[in-house]
Amino acid sequence: MKNFVVKTIANAGALAVAVWLLDKITLTGDSTGKQIGTLLLVALIFGLVNFLVKPIVKLFSLPLLILTLGLFTLIVNALMLLLTSWLADKLDLSFHVDGFWTAVLGGLIISIVSWALNLALPDGD
Repeated sequence: MKNFVVKTIANAGALAVAVWLLDKITLTGDSTGKQIGTLLLVALIFGLVNFLVKPIVKLFSLPLLILTLGLFTLIVNALMLLLTSWLADKLDLSFHVDGFWTAVLGGLIISIVSWALNLALPDGD
């Protein structure tokens, strides 16, 4: 359970950095507390999408992953971020990614920041 909480916090931090760096990834809210709550809910959705959908997409795109020596992973990450944005919209959360190329750059930022935060944060169960 502790590992799940740590990964969710790391995802929320990575999403916050992407929102801060990219103008076309938006997170709106009335107050800072509401924005943090929305960010944590979006991080949960992002974690679920990465846990449930991403392995299936990677399996079906395996030939492209091999052909591009793994660079197609950037496209898969962008698609997962766009799916998270769409789900957040359906759940009436104020998180939006505007455009495919923004999602590619956002996915890259989120991957790097999440990796760094997972190294820094403890992960014991």
